[in-house]
Amino acid sequence: MDKFIIEGGIPLNGEVHISGSKNAALPILCSSILADDICTYTNIPALRDISTITEVLSTLGMGIERPCNGCIVIDPRTTSSYEAPYELVKSMRASILVLGPLLAKYKKAKVSLPGGCAIGVRPIDMHLKALTKMGANITLSHGYVMAFTEGLKGTRIVFDTPTVGGTENIMMAASLAEGTTVIEGAAKEPEVVDLAYALIAMGAQIDGAGQSTITIDGTPSLSGLEYRVIPDRIEVGTFLIAGAITKGDLILKDARADHVVAVVDKLLEMGVAINQREDGSLHVDGKHDLLPVQVDTVPYPGFPTDMQAQIMALACITPGTTSITENIFENRFMHVPELVRLGGRLEEKGHTVIVQGVEQFQGASVMATDLRASASLVLAALNARGLTEIRRIYHLDRGYENLDQKLVKLGARVRRERGGL
Repeated sequence: MDKFIIEGGIPLNGEVHISGSKNAALPILCSSILADDICTYTNIPALRDISTITEVLSTLGMGIERPCNGCIVIDPRTTSSYEAPYELVKSMRASILVLGPLLAKYKKAKVSLPGGCAIGVRPIDMHLKALTKMGANITLSHGYVMAFTEGLKGTRIVFDTPTVGGTENIMMAASLAEGTTVIEGAAKEPEVVDLAYALIAMGAQIDGAGQSTITIDGTPSLSGLEYRVIPDRIEVGTFLIAGAITKGDLILKDARADHVVAVVDKLLEMGVAINQREDGSLHVDGKHDLLPVQVDTVPYPGFPTDMQAQIMALACITPGTTSITENIFENRFMHVPELVRLGGRLEEKGHTVIVQGVEQFQGASVMATDLRASASLVLAALNARGLTEIRRIYHLDRGYENLDQKLVKLGARVRRERGGL
């Protein structure tokens, strides 16, 4: 397996282009199942998760072409299978997003129970209960979700807690269902809104995306489309912290400032200088003293759980005491002992980590445990005195496009090597 060797202590300077959003691209690519004609998508990041979902779609019989970098063309007219096998789905939870479209379009689906990052229990019960209420007959057998329907019907769906995947699955299914579906307690994330815009471009009738109530009036069919995916807001947040933790000076091109308001606000509170330029790019100046804060992860538009590990790395070199509380996932502190190995002073207290700032991280050998934990270790390594070896970086390749190459262009000393556990 690949590993990173990083020599830290070097300020990052220059421009970095933000890639397309993985978490927006995955459901949008799945939505092509619903179309009656060719779908062309641009600004698609070159990531392992994207390769996995296109393999799933290819297994369903759909035609997949990549005519240029960042572009994927899908022909759903050749769909001949309705099974997403374990061999593919085991590595990525987002594969469950083929369930709603397959049921809506073909009235049957066989989808393996999903895998993905080990950051806690993320059940799909809400997906299955909602589809059942819409008229699906669902059973679990030998590790697979077996589903069929005589035709999905619009209904009222209430999510007790916002679920991004559940909102996306039901929104896709409802687009071809008979009648009107109302989702209450819907997730508000920009990725949900981007999926809604893609579906609307296909001819779906959706109102309220980005709000807690979404209304979908089902249509008999959906057309093909050409669509550009939004930038990755988590990559934006990660590079903002990269500028701060290295005391660098960065310009983030192709960023959407309106998607990272909570992150920017918290970094401003910490003393990081961030400005939006006239061209829409974000400028971060990390050469300012840092201040301790309190961070609580909550559903969008609050501070995202996907930025918790990264801001924890920054808190480690912030004078004073910072508290970080994780309210979304129950097992998302696996990066804490690795940050301790790098010289951080952290103490877990239930769902909260208390961080006592140190002057600088110290290089060491560490192991990545999940996607965002991996990013926190890279950030810490960029700050650290000496060399840091980060093993199991395949997690990073799932969610960050060419991260090592982007960092090198900004002046970082990062090299990728074969080896490690």
